[in-house]
Amino acid sequence: MEIFLLCFTAMFSVINPLGTVPIFVGLTMDNTPKEKSTIAFYTALYVLIILFLSFYLGQYILLFFGISLNALKIAGGLIIASSGFALLTGTFAEHKGMKKREKDDAFNRSEIALTPLAIPMLAGPGTISLLISYQQTFVKIQEQVIIIIAIVVVTVGIYFILRSSNFIAKSLGASGINALSRIIGFIVISIGVQYIISAVQTIFSLEH
Repeated sequence: MEIFLLCFTAMFSVINPLGTVPIFVGLTMDNTPKEKSTIAFYTALYVLIILFLSFYLGQYILLFFGISLNALKIAGGLIIASSGFALLTGTFAEHKGMKKREKDDAFNRSEIALTPLAIPMLAGPGTISLLISYQQTFVKIQEQVIIIIAIVVVTVGIYFILRSSNFIAKSLGASGINALSRIIGFIVISIGVQYIISAVQTIFSLEH
């Protein structure tokens, strides 16, 4: 249960589906409720596939490029912390590559579930590096099964949040979503810093 809570809270905070709600609402304003539900479903499905691929194939990417786990943790920690800082400063969309030109382009897409919603808004490099780190850290079969369950629960949560995006946006309002995003941003920064600290501690313990 401890591993599940650790992985779920970390992934949910880094992915931050609530921060995607305003963008989802904007991109789907001309769609019917059924179409919005379909887009939400495929977005969650694509995120699930990306997270699974990251978790299972990440170790081979590390081996191919000769990247150590500690180096990944430091790089991933920096990316995660920068995402958290973007949430704190209200520049999350720009941080994820959703500038005005990209938003205008997204409005003209017939398929927005894969990009920009699944990539890079939800399954970004921070989440991918987090899962690669988990795959290297939790090596027991039962631990990995728990992480897989956490991935599935997170993606199910993404589906329901996006499906309810209009209701969430109306209930919380822009200020409410911004306030919640800033709180999540602080947590995300803490996760990134903790990853960097744990990697540095491991490096120093190996040297001594």
